Amino acid sequence: MLNFDDDTSATLPHRAPRTLDAGRAAAFGGIGAGALPPHPVHPDAAEAGTVPAGFERVRVEDKRVINGTADVNQLVPFKYKWAWDKYLAGCANHWMPQEINMQRDIELWKNPRGLTDDERLIVKRNLGFFVTADSLAANNIVLGTYRHITAPECRQYLLRQAFEEAIHTHAYQYIVESLGLDEGEIFNAYHEIASIRAKDEFLIPFIDTLTDPTFRTGTPEADQQLLKSLIVFACIMEGLFFYVGFVQILAMGRQNKMSGASEQYQYILRDESMHCNFGIDLINTIKLENPQLWTAGFKAEIAELMRKGVELEYRYAEDTMPRGVLGLNAPMFKEYLRFIANRRCQQIGLDPLFEKADNPFPWMAEMIDLKKEKNFFETRVTEYQTGGALNWD
Repeated sequence: MLNFDDDTSATLPHRAPRTLDAGRAAAFGGIGAGALPPHPVHPDAAEAGTVPAGFERVRVEDKRVINGTADVNQLVPFKYKWAWDKYLAGCANHWMPQEINMQRDIELWKNPRGLTDDERLIVKRNLGFFVTADSLAANNIVLGTYRHITAPECRQYLLRQAFEEAIHTHAYQYIVESLGLDEGEIFNAYHEIASIRAKDEFLIPFIDTLTDPTFRTGTPEADQQLLKSLIVFACIMEGLFFYVGFVQILAMGRQNKMSGASEQYQYILRDESMHCNFGIDLINTIKLENPQLWTAGFKAEIAELMRKGVELEYRYAEDTMPRGVLGLNAPMFKEYLRFIANRRCQQIGLDPLFEKADNPFPWMAEMIDLKKEKNFFETRVTEYQTGGALNWD
């Protein structure tokens, strides 16, 4: 019997060094990055400061967001400090749905005269879209995007983002459960409601591209497919498809209706704004490192996808608001969506698509910036932080 401190080098049979086949190597980090060494480094070589070719320490200049060859298992030295900073910011902004009191929402929802039919439709349509939208986003990260990104500091943020998507799905479930809604009706809405189904069907082909186990980056065509999928999710899904719902629920909160749900949507909006900004930084860094991908034809294709995204989200606005409600109406969202689409295009280096598009909801900027005072013992601090990071002054 061996003890934990026994020297086993002379007693155990020799085993061939462990290696990864091409498929598993890709899963560990793209084109071979992250594979285990095919030859063990002899202790004497390590002491002498000599490491076999291919196993030198990671250099910053060898890192790349896609198609990198540096070891993805070594987080430092940092090259993309912006990604690490966003990871830290996401951790500092941690929150959980059950921390928010839903009692007033429950009482309002159960009161037959508490909300109008149009207001109830907005709540149910919103939940019907969001309960599965964040699951789609999480699947896209975990099963697709993460596998093809070869910068470990970017991967670190993606792990945090995937967890936040889980929190968001939890939040919507918590609202559904609190209000006693029909779970089957809400969770299956993406199959049953045409305006929701159309948005998801727009997204699914881009998920399928990245989650296909045979998909590999490394060619101009594949790299453009990856870049296109990243743009669709950062700029259209998280940067456009969520905004009609955010405005509607937050408008209810501004009128002291569904205050618990509105507070959760504020936190989700803050998270999604960070997701969108991270995705845009990721896209622009890939463009910088791979300028050959940003062709005139590719830019025209992206512009067309943006136009389609605006059309689908406006169709959703019309479906959720057949009449004016909460001081809102569907035509106001046509202007708002065009304003957002122009902003997203400019953020990734495209020309604006729509002339003279203004923001009819300037108060939304205040909702994204959650730095405002709130009585902690009434609900919780609005600039939510983990306990050790809270400033009680």
